[in-house]
Amino acid sequence: MNIQPPSQPPREISVTEPVSHAYEHMKRMLFQPFDLGKWFAIGFCAWLAGLGESGGSGGNFGNFNSFNHQAQPLTEIRHYYELAQVYVLANLTWLVPVVSAVLVLMLSLGVLILWLNSRGKFMFLHCVALNRAEIDLPWEKYARAANRLFGFRLLLSLAGLLLTLPLVVILVVLVFRLLASGNIDFFRVMPAVGFGLGLLLLILLLALIHKFMVDFVVPIMYLRGGTCLGAWGEFLRLLADHAGYFLLYLLFQLVLSIGLGTLVVTLVLLTCCTAGCLMMIPYVGTVLLLPILIFKRSYSLYFLAQFGPSYDVFPPPAPPVATPPPGLQPL
Repeated sequence: MNIQPPSQPPREISVTEPVSHAYEHMKRMLFQPFDLGKWFAIGFCAWLAGLGESGGSGGNFGNFNSFNHQAQPLTEIRHYYELAQVYVLANLTWLVPVVSAVLVLMLSLGVLILWLNSRGKFMFLHCVALNRAEIDLPWEKYARAANRLFGFRLLLSLAGLLLTLPLVVILVVLVFRLLASGNIDFFRVMPAVGFGLGLLLLILLLALIHKFMVDFVVPIMYLRGGTCLGAWGEFLRLLADHAGYFLLYLLFQLVLSIGLGTLVVTLVLLTCCTAGCLMMIPYVGTVLLLPILIFKRSYSLYFLAQFGPSYDVFPPPAPPVATPPPGLQPL
């Protein structure tokens, strides 16, 4: 059953106050007391929640940096471009089925990862909100909500692919033609720059949608038990009423990311890259980074809780237990 949130405005919104709450919550979960088994259980949920998102496809763009001061002349680049064209045209009979099979395999694997990631989002949120190290319970309890989230994300991914793929193809063709022609001037470069900026803006928009979805839409689904579109509608109304606060939230998230990234780099350097090597191991790296992951998840939840009790995923604190006065024995 969907519960409509109260219409009254929140008392006070801060982007800095949730930092202390998130830090204290992280300490309670992981260090009071320290339980290695709890780390591994929550780490598995966190690993599913980040599956396919860390160390993504951005690494391929590093190939553009391979042109150093000893780069080949444009004539040689044009020569290799022509050789590649001839090779592809001469081997289309086997290149087309092989490339098609690889694409189908990659898309199938991507869909599976997206489904597991959607289940992990609710599992990790469950562990953080209730301070529990559970796997089976949230896997079953939030299966319906996670499937709804998966369906929305799948449609969003397909839409993003349909929008970005033409821009990528056009940009690649323009760049190759520019290099192959050997005539680089302002009027030939500007179309490539324009499509590149358009692609960058589209990627930033998709990243913003993903950020809002993970940080706020998923917790609203967790609280209401409704559909993903319903949670988006509620969040968009909240965003429209308090756009300034959410803008400050995004800016402060950049500051937090820089600070946490600096902390991780410092740890890697102090351990002579040993920690960095361990962090690259799937699941093990997630367990090592669990304090940061819980802190970041808790921060967004405490920020959302400031908009009213209906947005608070944390259970109320237990009332203090009354103790009898000294000398009196309980019956």
